[in-house]
Amino acid sequence: MKLYNTMSKQKEEFVPLEEGKVKMYVCGPTVYNFIHIGNARPMIVFDTVRRYFEYKGFDVNFVSNFTDVDDKIIKKANEEGVTAEEISKRYIAECKKDMDGMNVKPATKNPLATEEIGGMIEMIQSLIDKGYAYEKNGTVYYRTRQFKEYGKLSHKNLDDLRSGNRSLLVSGEDEKEDPLDFVLWKPKKEGEPAWESPWSEGRPGWHIECSEMSKKYLGEQIDIHAGGEDLVFPHHENEIAQSEAANGKEFAKYWLHNAFLNIDNRKMSKSLGNFFTVREISEKYDLQVLRFFMLSAHYRSPLNFSSDLMEAAKSGLDRIITATDNLKFLADNAKTETLTDIEDDALTKTQNYVAAFEKAMDDDFNTADAIAAIFDLVKYANTTANGDSSKAYVTALYELIVKLADVLGIVVEKKEELLDADIEALIQERQAARKERNFARADEIRDELLAKGIILEDTREGVKWKRA
Repeated sequence: MKLYNTMSKQKEEFVPLEEGKVKMYVCGPTVYNFIHIGNARPMIVFDTVRRYFEYKGFDVNFVSNFTDVDDKIIKKANEEGVTAEEISKRYIAECKKDMDGMNVKPATKNPLATEEIGGMIEMIQSLIDKGYAYEKNGTVYYRTRQFKEYGKLSHKNLDDLRSGNRSLLVSGEDEKEDPLDFVLWKPKKEGEPAWESPWSEGRPGWHIECSEMSKKYLGEQIDIHAGGEDLVFPHHENEIAQSEAANGKEFAKYWLHNAFLNIDNRKMSKSLGNFFTVREISEKYDLQVLRFFMLSAHYRSPLNFSSDLMEAAKSGLDRIITATDNLKFLADNAKTETLTDIEDDALTKTQNYVAAFEKAMDDDFNTADAIAAIFDLVKYANTTANGDSSKAYVTALYELIVKLADVLGIVVEKKEELLDADIEALIQERQAARKERNFARADEIRDELLAKGIILEDTREGVKWKRA
C-alpha cells in the first residue's frame, strides 16, 4: 500500500510503527457553527482511509479532536450572551448528527481541547525548560529558529517567510524575539474563558492543542497525521516543531492532506454567497449522496461542487442501490438454493473486480477508481443474475457489492419505504405514548421514522412530517 506523503512529496510504501496497528490523528473542526461542506471533505476522506486500513486487517486507533476554545467560539458566545462552553457543546452535538448522516464512523477518541489544558501546560513548560519557548508579560512564544528543521513539511524557508508575508506574523511583534515566533499561551481578555497557568490566567494557542492531544491518546510517535491542505502551514508545521522539540523524536511518519473544495469553480466564501453547510445540503440530498460525490475524485485533487455534479453522484449511487435491491428481490424469489458449476465459475470471476478495487485503494486511496471497480461489478451482476439464478449466487453478488461499498462508507441497501398510512399510524402511536408519558417509546418511534427518512416536527398545530 502506497501513501502520498506531503513531507517527502512522493508516494511511499506504508510501513506501520507497530505491525498490524495504525495510529492516526486527524485535525477536527472548530465548533462555533454547523459544519460546512469544506469541513466534510477531510471527515469523509480520512474516515474512508481508516475503513480501508480496517478492511486490510489493521487495528486503527483513530483520534480526531474538537477545537472547543477559539476566538470564533468566544465571539459567537458573546453575540448570543451565553458561555463559550454552551456554544461548543451545541455544535459538537450538531456536528455528530451530520457525521452520522455522512456515515462517518465515531473516532476511537474525540478529545476536547478544554479537557486537556493541564497536559498542554506541561508540554509548554517542557519547551521552556529545553530553550524552545520563552515567556513575555504572561504570553509564551515558541522560538521558531531554535527548531532547525522548521519548514520541512511546507517546504518553506524561514527567511523568505519573514520578508515576504507579514500576514503570517502574530500580534505582539514588539514582545517577540523574532517576528515568526508563534504563541503557545496567551493571557485572558475581558469576557474570555481562562485557565490558571504558571505564566498567566489565559488559554492555549491553537497549535499546542493538537500536539498534546495526539501525544496523550496516540503516544509520542504516530503513523499518520492528516487534515486539509490549508493546515500544512502554519498549523501542522508548528505541531511538528512543538512535538519534536518536546519529545525528541519524529512526530509522524506520514502526512496526508486533502485538496480544497470549490463551489461552481470558485473558492467557497460567505461573501460570495456560495457557502453551504452540510445541514443545508441534507435538506435537498441524502448525505450518502454527498459522501459518494466527495469520493468520486481523488482526495488530493481539487473538487468542484455543483448541483449538476451532485445530481450525477445521486444517479451513480442510485445505480448501485437499484442493483443491490434487484439482487435482494432475486434472492427472495429464487427457485433454487445451491450454486451451479457455471455460477461457481462466474463468482470466481468477481475476484477480478475485488482486485481492481484493492489496487485502486492501495495506490494512495484512489476512491474514484475504486468506485469504477464497484460499477463494473454492478454491471457484471446485472448481466449474469436473473430469475433463473440460485439464491446462493445472487446473495454472494449482493454481499460482495455491499462489502466493497461499505469500505467507502457507502450504504447501498435500499431504505424500506413507508406508506403515508404507516407513517400516520406510527405518529398516532407516538402521540399516545407521549400522553402516557412513555417518552422512551415516543423517542424510539421518532428515531425509527428518522432512520426511514421521515422527519417529524412538533408544532402548536400538531405533528408535521416530511421525507428527508
